[in-house]
Amino acid sequence: MDGRIFIGGGGESYSKKQYLTLKYANRHGLISGATGTGKTVTLQILAEEFSAAGVPVFLSDVKGDLSGLAAPGNANSKLHQAFSDRAKIIGYETYKYAGFPVTFWDLLGQQGHPVRTTVSEMGPLLLARLLELSEAQEGILNIAFRLADEQGLSLLDLKDLQSLLVWVGENRIDLALRYGNISVSSIGAIQRRLLIIENQGGSELFGEPALELIDIMHVDPSGRGQINILAADKLMKSPRLYATFLLWLLSELFEELPEVGDPDKPKLVFFFDEAHLLFDDAPKALVNKVEQVARLIRSKGVGVYFVTQNPDDIPEDILGQLGNRVQHALRAFTARDRKALRLAAETYRENPRFDTEVAIREVGVGEALTSMLMKKGVPGIVERTLIRPPSSQLGPLENTWREKLINASHLAGKYEQHHDRRSAYEILKERAVKAANSAADIEEKEDDMETAQREFSTARRYSGSRVSRSSSRSMRSRADDSFGEAMGKMVMKELSGTTGRRIVRGLLGGLFKGR
Repeated sequence: MDGRIFIGGGGESYSKKQYLTLKYANRHGLISGATGTGKTVTLQILAEEFSAAGVPVFLSDVKGDLSGLAAPGNANSKLHQAFSDRAKIIGYETYKYAGFPVTFWDLLGQQGHPVRTTVSEMGPLLLARLLELSEAQEGILNIAFRLADEQGLSLLDLKDLQSLLVWVGENRIDLALRYGNISVSSIGAIQRRLLIIENQGGSELFGEPALELIDIMHVDPSGRGQINILAADKLMKSPRLYATFLLWLLSELFEELPEVGDPDKPKLVFFFDEAHLLFDDAPKALVNKVEQVARLIRSKGVGVYFVTQNPDDIPEDILGQLGNRVQHALRAFTARDRKALRLAAETYRENPRFDTEVAIREVGVGEALTSMLMKKGVPGIVERTLIRPPSSQLGPLENTWREKLINASHLAGKYEQHHDRRSAYEILKERAVKAANSAADIEEKEDDMETAQREFSTARRYSGSRVSRSSSRSMRSRADDSFGEAMGKMVMKELSGTTGRRIVRGLLGGLFKGR
């Protein structure tokens, strides 16, 4: 290795070798072209070259074709002669078949080691993107994350977040004084979105053990970089989940890896296939996040290569940071296609030998326009290049061979068993049980109380007899007795006097007058 990786042959007879300088490989790149023009093979040969140079690679296998990287090509293949002829044309004297160290991953845990993250690590911004939340719903999600931090509630999986949202809804009146109005309907909408993601397999993504970045940056004993292949053929049925996971992984690399400046070669190369899914209907905040990561992550030694059909799929601010480019053929059937093709041609440094716009239409399968960064990071002159043939198997690996590699991997058994430790769901459940038991105890005590005592304790009635001090009882009894005696003496005195006799006679006369 001389600090470069071989891409193919350029020039009039394809004899001028085209290289990508490893020192500038972390300046990011773009692989674009219409369907069927050879983008996947280009991705495959770049992964091979980076691995051979000792650079780990992470890529997603959208069509199921890239698993063949683990096996050498076959001389009995129907493409063997075509590959051999191409190698001679471009002067690839050392061309030979070879397999590469591959580790298989799968969010669904079916075609590779399970790969997980936690809800907390995903964060509210990416989670809101995944759930397609409105601004108001995203605000409630941010409140939930803030409360989880304040109360020490670990958000590991979906049921943790679902339980926390229920708690937020139950306490929304108290929380409104601090955070503003919290709508029950908005919480319900978030819960429904979580249910959809759960049905799409999202519950497999969230949980522990979470992926450790060191496990995708492995270099084997022979010095070859590990090629990490994410099975995405089934995952593509949930494109939002696919794009959000890759963006999370990119963000984690940005957050966790140390600064390395400009290394002689990247610490990791990350291929983002079907990149348009990341930007389709993406809010401005998310696009800004991607732009920030793309701008700064190169200082962490990570090169990011977007793979898409048209350069127009990538926002201009991000496209301007992609220095290494491989442009396969573009079709121009509509006015919009012609405009996109013209804009794509304008981004290349012109070659006086041909018209770039015309060349983009004319290049055949396996051929592309290439422009790689040169000395001091200056873009190279665009060149028509015949891409070198792959050394590994073209097409998918047999399932039995894949399973054998998964079982023999140095990571076998590390991520397969799901761990469910105490987190927000369990804590909130314990709180609810404790509150229910406390309420039941109070209710039971009230049932045991006498009616009068219960009414007194609930302040429904006040009775003087409730005063239980002995001095109060004795004073009241003596006062009552004295009052009765005084009244009796006064009545007897009046009755025995003149006035009393008159009253008696009047009463008796009235009683017997009618007789």
